[in-house]
Amino acid sequence: MGYESSFIGLIISLIFIALTGIYPGGIIVPSYLVLFFHQPARIGGTFIAALLTYFCFKIVSYYAILFGRRRFVFMILTGGIWTMLWYKLFPAILPVSLEFRVIGWVIPGLIANNCERQGVIITLASIITVTVCSYFLGQIWYHIF
Repeated sequence: MGYESSFIGLIISLIFIALTGIYPGGIIVPSYLVLFFHQPARIGGTFIAALLTYFCFKIVSYYAILFGRRRFVFMILTGGIWTMLWYKLFPAILPVSLEFRVIGWVIPGLIANNCERQGVIITLASIITVTVCSYFLGQIWYHIF
């Protein structure tokens, strides 16, 4: 099981968006998360980086005008900064934390952007739903073919 589950994740994301109108953290986020389904610490680290990005946006938005493209770019850049800090500082503080990493440089920003648009609980619930469905459909696909 590998890239097939990513494609299944894209299809499930598109179906989920068409049926509910809710974006599961962006169309590609569940496709990336399903690749790391057996590493829940990395998924947890990604969610923490996304929430830190979201809270940074909330703080900065009191002092700066962030909307549209500026908001999106701010979220992506801040998510990338949190990812970089996670890779550089966290292992120096806790050497055991190598498996507690962030998935990708863009994924936390995409999740944070959708959290800001739809709400944190709705976004995280939709990400979990689509990721789990994609994983199980990928397992079925893998065992049939």
